[in-house]
Amino acid sequence: METLVKKSTQVKIHNFSPGPAILPASVIKAAGAGVLNFNGTGLSILEMSHRSKDIVAVVDEATQSLKDLLGLTSDYEVVWLTGGASAQFFMAPMNFLNENEKAAYVDTGTWSSKAIDAAKQFGNIEVLASSKETTYDHIPRKYKVPKDAKYLHLTSNNTIYGTEYTNWYPETGGVPIVCDMSSDFLSRPVDVSKFGLIYAGAQKNLGPAGVTIAIVRKDMLGTVTRQIPAMLDYRTFIKEKSMYNTPPVYAIYVCMLTLRWIKGMGGLEAMEKHNRKKANVLYKEIDANPLFKGNVEKRDRSLMNVCFTMHNRDLEPLFAQFAKENGVSGIEGHRSVGGFRASIYNAMPIKSVKFLADLMKAFAQKHA
Repeated sequence: METLVKKSTQVKIHNFSPGPAILPASVIKAAGAGVLNFNGTGLSILEMSHRSKDIVAVVDEATQSLKDLLGLTSDYEVVWLTGGASAQFFMAPMNFLNENEKAAYVDTGTWSSKAIDAAKQFGNIEVLASSKETTYDHIPRKYKVPKDAKYLHLTSNNTIYGTEYTNWYPETGGVPIVCDMSSDFLSRPVDVSKFGLIYAGAQKNLGPAGVTIAIVRKDMLGTVTRQIPAMLDYRTFIKEKSMYNTPPVYAIYVCMLTLRWIKGMGGLEAMEKHNRKKANVLYKEIDANPLFKGNVEKRDRSLMNVCFTMHNRDLEPLFAQFAKENGVSGIEGHRSVGGFRASIYNAMPIKSVKFLADLMKAFAQKHA
């Protein structure tokens, strides 16, 4: 199939990967320079001690930038961890939940389901609601959070199915929320006061794979009776300012550069405006195009992962090939659901989103 247009000379490829995902071009350039010669030291950042003043300054700046962007009070601490968000599935209940205590969970997809399974090893887990029976096509709303729950666990954005808490979180009656924000972290402002813990893998909106951010409300700590290994205790990393062991230095450095970029773009308010504009372009085309359809209820549509299929599923391989020939990468849906998924994280330029929408329109003109 011939291509629709010549590949752009400004965008080497339109990368809609769900993660590790697109980063700002300026960040990649600066990150590359740091590998060759970091801050004029004559050394690569890859070969510098994490105890050196230059690297300590990187971690300190990244931490302070997160505090600034999210408006964190002294009630919260930021730590840099490894193990991905998946390690937080067990680390959170290990630190917060005694065996005779209850935690509430809402099941909105694959990752929340994994978090539920992991938490069952540490206490009584009550699943308040699930959208599994409808293939996770919406976020449940009709449930009440038990007053005796130690926390309520949510997954804010569901990368596989394309749902998100885009402008609301449930009322909890004072029960703190523990939230996996891996795929929409820093995509918009958040009222952190509702949360006891926010955790996120960096590889969607913030940096490369290999580092996980945890924002911990300090009064959540020290309430369990079990012995917690030092490497799994949030207090260890708070006390040592994320330097208990060698942290993923380079990944944190790229995060620091991305945080500078977010600040330079106008902060989280600007990110939200940018992200809503991109999502509106793509959802508008999906709703108007006779060949495509969205996978989830409109009120719960993700601003980060736009998931869709075709009315005639036999045409999907043809469109996938058409997109590839036109320089579009990473739009295949997760292997468990198929179809398509366009991930449009913070760094995704709107011109790439418009390009994909134009491809969908052109494809429909040939095949409708």
